[in-house]
Amino acid sequence: MENRSLTLYELNSLVRTVIDEVMPNEYWVEAELSEIREVRGHCYMELIEKEEGGNTPIAKASAKCWRDKWHVINRNFVRVTSQNLHAGMKVMLRVYAQFHEAYGFSWIVSDINPEFTMGDMARKRLEIIRQLKEEGVFDLNRQLSLSGFANRIAVVSTATAAGYGDFCNQLAENEYGLTFHTQLFPATMQGEMVESTVIEALNKIYQQIERFDAVVIIRGGGATADLSGFDSLLLAENVANFPLPVITGIGHDRDESIIDMVSHTRVKTPTAAASFFISLLSATLTAIDRCRERILNSVRGIRELEKERLFHIVASLPSKVNYFVERNYDMTSRLSQRLATASSKIVTDGMLRIERCGNVSDKALQYLDNEKHRIDKLELRINSCNPHRLLAYGYSITLHNGHAVTDVSALGQGDEIETLTNDGKIVSIVKEVENRQ
Repeated sequence: MENRSLTLYELNSLVRTVIDEVMPNEYWVEAELSEIREVRGHCYMELIEKEEGGNTPIAKASAKCWRDKWHVINRNFVRVTSQNLHAGMKVMLRVYAQFHEAYGFSWIVSDINPEFTMGDMARKRLEIIRQLKEEGVFDLNRQLSLSGFANRIAVVSTATAAGYGDFCNQLAENEYGLTFHTQLFPATMQGEMVESTVIEALNKIYQQIERFDAVVIIRGGGATADLSGFDSLLLAENVANFPLPVITGIGHDRDESIIDMVSHTRVKTPTAAASFFISLLSATLTAIDRCRERILNSVRGIRELEKERLFHIVASLPSKVNYFVERNYDMTSRLSQRLATASSKIVTDGMLRIERCGNVSDKALQYLDNEKHRIDKLELRINSCNPHRLLAYGYSITLHNGHAVTDVSALGQGDEIETLTNDGKIVSIVKEVENRQ
């Protein structure tokens, strides 16, 4: 035996020769697509096979379909199945083995059987969705009302996940200066432990549910195959029946799990989940600012209206006061005239009666003279109280706010007063008040 080491290239060339000689044929193989992507016209696939009744992959492989073949195969597949190849689909591929010294081993796809479409994963998803709809819980969480003031958030994620850090950082550094309160409830975000740990986190949140406005389940990317843990009937039932709105950000644009379907709102990534809550709270803040502005405008309008109304009332006061004073003066004058006329009539009637009585005693005549004299004095006193007579003598009456001024201490500098004379009135502004007492 020759004791000589091989170079890596020599070893890989040997492997390539063995594969070419031992596996020269093409093979039909059933597998599930965990990932599929197209790059520069070539198609790259990740194939998996899971253990019976579980989600743990027992076999994985990479496959490629070169551009010249892929164009024909894909067009035929879409024509027959009316859908594109996507992750979660079980397919039947015709492949042959290829080993390259620099790029390693890969299965090269030469054909796809379009009759063999949906795999176990896709059928399982459809069955779970059907069962959730039959139970009447598929849209249950989506029907919950999410408060516009939601800022207390329970987070279900892995503590060390970059997505969790991105979510918290974006909330803390939002451009509006809004405050959010988050609490982490750790859970496994991939593999077989997803179902049990996420349900356990939801149960812990439920025990202190009054402390939160919403729940967010986030996961920072990863392969599509790792999302299979979120396609669980029991987990979907827990999310759908949860009494708080559940926001999910566990996949990317092309990935959608069953709990995405039953959640209140599904976003692409953890940062998109943070943006969702920031937009919600900032929209509420904007609405409050608009309401405050409308209230202020309404108050300003009412104030201006009342100010104008008060101005008109104040402007009309002097004319109303003058009308009141003149009306009362006229009434007093009419009463004085009526009293004088009535007194004269009483005296005249009394004299006529006296004349008719010819034989009245001197005492009675004296009594009548006295009463006549008393009536005359009363008439003089009444006439002396007539405001017009007082004004005619050169007196005047000073009014303030419609009342006669009898105490100068009731006046202040800047007050407006009216002075009534025999032939008119004078309006003055008080400059100084001097009390002689």
